[in-house]
Amino acid sequence: MGFEFVEREIGGRTLRIETGKYAKQAAGAVIVKYGDTVVLSAAVTGPPRPGVDFFPLTVDYREKTYAAGKFPGGFFKREARPTNKEILTMRMTDRPIRPMFPEGYVDELLIQSMVLSVDQVNDPDILSMIGASAALSVSQVPFDGPSGAVRIGYIDDEYVLNPTLKQMEYTTMEMVLSGHKEAINMIEVGAQELADEIIAGAVEFGFKAIQEICGMISELQEKVGKEKVWNAPPSKDALLAELRKKYATKLKKARNTKGKQDRYAAVKEVYNEAKTEYCPADVDKPEHSWNDVRNLVDKIEGEVISAMVVKEGRRTDGRGLLDIRPLECEVGVLPRVHGSSFFQRGETQSMCIITLGTGRDEQVVDGLGEEYSKKFMLHYNFPPLCVGEVRRMGATSRREIGHGNLAEKSLEAVLPTPDKFPYTIRLVSEILESNGSSSMASVCAGCLALMDAGVPIKQPVAGISVGMFESDGEQKLVVDILGEEDHFGEMDFKVSGTQRGITAVQVDLKGRGLSQELVVESLLTAKNARLEILRKMLSSLKAPRKETSEFAPRIIRLKINPEKIGKVIGPGGKYIRSIEAETGATVEIDEDGTVLVACCDLNSAEAAISMVEAVTAEVKVGKIYTGKVSSIKDFGAFIEVAPGQDGLCHVSELDTEYVRNAADVVKVGDTVRVKVLAVDDQGRIKLSRKAVALEEQEAATAEA
Repeated sequence: MGFEFVEREIGGRTLRIETGKYAKQAAGAVIVKYGDTVVLSAAVTGPPRPGVDFFPLTVDYREKTYAAGKFPGGFFKREARPTNKEILTMRMTDRPIRPMFPEGYVDELLIQSMVLSVDQVNDPDILSMIGASAALSVSQVPFDGPSGAVRIGYIDDEYVLNPTLKQMEYTTMEMVLSGHKEAINMIEVGAQELADEIIAGAVEFGFKAIQEICGMISELQEKVGKEKVWNAPPSKDALLAELRKKYATKLKKARNTKGKQDRYAAVKEVYNEAKTEYCPADVDKPEHSWNDVRNLVDKIEGEVISAMVVKEGRRTDGRGLLDIRPLECEVGVLPRVHGSSFFQRGETQSMCIITLGTGRDEQVVDGLGEEYSKKFMLHYNFPPLCVGEVRRMGATSRREIGHGNLAEKSLEAVLPTPDKFPYTIRLVSEILESNGSSSMASVCAGCLALMDAGVPIKQPVAGISVGMFESDGEQKLVVDILGEEDHFGEMDFKVSGTQRGITAVQVDLKGRGLSQELVVESLLTAKNARLEILRKMLSSLKAPRKETSEFAPRIIRLKINPEKIGKVIGPGGKYIRSIEAETGATVEIDEDGTVLVACCDLNSAEAAISMVEAVTAEVKVGKIYTGKVSSIKDFGAFIEVAPGQDGLCHVSELDTEYVRNAADVVKVGDTVRVKVLAVDDQGRIKLSRKAVALEEQEAATAEA
C-alpha cells in the first residue's frame, strides 16, 4: 500500500488524512492533521479467542506530553495511567464505531491513537475519532463505515464548526457529534441551559460536515483500501426459529414478573430450560454450543420486549411508554457532612454527599494544554452491591469516569461564579441500587445535595433517559428505561437540564443511525419527563438553603490593595503563617488583592480578617498609634505602628526634653504612643512621641 492522502477544508482549516508511510504492520494506520495538531491512529486485528461470544473491541487513546513540548509530571517523568481526558476520548472514539460491525464478528480488534503534536488551537480528540474510522476503512476489517466526527460550539447565537480552544472559552454549548453518511450515531453535549431547538439545530448543522468527512475517508479507501476479509459464521436461522417457537411465549410470561430480581430469576429459568434441552450436562459434544443457544435466546427475548412496547404499548414492569417509575427525594440524610441527599427512581438509588473546601482543595489538571484548576468535581461510584453482584473492587472504571463526567457537565452549568460562592465543591454520587440510568439519578440527587449544602445554584437540574424500541419497522420511544431495556433497546438518549433549557445530552445507539426527526422527538419527550421529575424534587426542598452547614468552613472575602500583598505574606511567608497559626484559619490571596479567609469557627475567621486588615491598613497622617519599639539607632527609634509597618521617631521627636541618645528614653519592646507626622512618596513614615506628650499636656491644662 503506497503513500496516499486526502484533504478538505473543514471549519476554515485544512483536515488532512494520510496513510501508507507509518505503522505499516498494523491492519490499517493513518495520520490525521488539523492545523499543527497531529494524531496517529491504527487498527490492529487478531483471530478470535476460542469460545468468545462478544465483540472484543478495545480503544486506546494517549496524549504524549512531548506533543506539547512538555515533560510528564511526577517522579519518573514518563506517562503513566491514562488521564480522565484520555479515558473520555477513548469512550467517545469507541461508541460511534462499535455498532458498525457485522453481527457475529468477534475477532480481536485494537484501535490505538497517539497524539504526536498539538498546536494549542485544535483539540486532538476529534482527530482520534476520525482516525479510528479511517484506519478501519483502509484495513481488511469488515467495518461498515466510514464515520466522521465534529465538535460544534454556539457563540453569539451562531453555530461554530470545530471551534478553537480559545473560542471554547466563549461558547455556551459544546457538542461532539459523530455519524456516517446516512445518519447520526452519537451525540455528547454540555450546554448553558439552551433550548431544545438549538440543540437539534446543532445536530443538523454538524451532520453536513460529517458527511463531507465521510466522503474524504471513502475517497482514501478507494485509493488504497484493502479488500474486506471475513467469513461470516454459518446461519443459525433454523435454530433461531426453533427456539423462538419454544421459548418466546415463556420469555414473555417471565418478562411480566414484577420486581427486578424476581423478573431476572423467572427469565433465568427459561434460559436454564433451554440449556438443559440443547446443551445437556451428560453430553460431551452437544449439537449446539451454549454460547450460540444463549445468544439466540437473548435475541428472542429482545424481540419479545420490543413487540410488547411497540405493539401493545406496555413494558415488562407494567408501565406505559411515557410513565416514570415512583420517585422519592430526601435531603439532609447524613449528619456532619456539608450537604447530602437521596434520590430514588424505581429500583435506582443515588446518595450524594457534598464537601465544601477552599482554593487549596481545587484539582489541578495538567494535560497537553495550559495547566488549570477545577473548583467543582463530581465523582460517581458504582459498587457491586448496587446490582447484587459479587466481584472484586478495583480501580475506578472507564464507565464510572464517563458517567461522572456526564453528571458533572449536567450540574456545572448552574453553579454560581467564584465571586459569589468561593468554595471548592466535591460531590460524590454513591449508587446504592441500579436498574436503569444511574447517571441521571446522580444528576437529580446531586442537584438536591448542592441545594442542601447552601450552594446558590441558578436553577434546579434533573435528568432522564429516553429509549427506543423497534418491531417490524415501527419505532416507539419510552422514558425512564430499565437496565434490561437499555440492553434490548436500540437507543439510550440521556438528557438533563432545567426548566429553562438543556445542560447536557449523551446519546448511544445500538442501531446504525438516528434521524433528525427522532432527535427532535426524543428531546421533547425528555423535556416533559424532566419537568415532572423537577416538580417532585422541589417538593422536598424548594430552594438552596440560605446558609452553609455549621460543619463547613466559613469563608470571608476581603479586598486589599494589590501592592499590600507582600505585607500580608511577609518575608518568606512569615506573617501569613503566623496568622494561620494564631487563628487556625486558612488565608488565600489572589493576584488582584482578593483575600479569602476560611475557618470552621466564625470568630477565628474574623480574627484572621482583623489581622489582615491591620497589616494592610493605610497609616494616616495626624493619627495617633500605639506601637512597639522594634529597633533603636543613634538617630532615633523605629516603632511598629501596624503589623509589618515601621516608622522612624527621630531623637528630636522622642520627648519634650532634649534627648542625646534614643536608648536613654525607650528600649526595644517598649509600647509607646506616637503621632504620624508625615508619609513620603516612598511610604516612609515619620513619627513623633513628643507631639503626643504635648497634646496630653495641653489637654490636662485645659481640664484644670
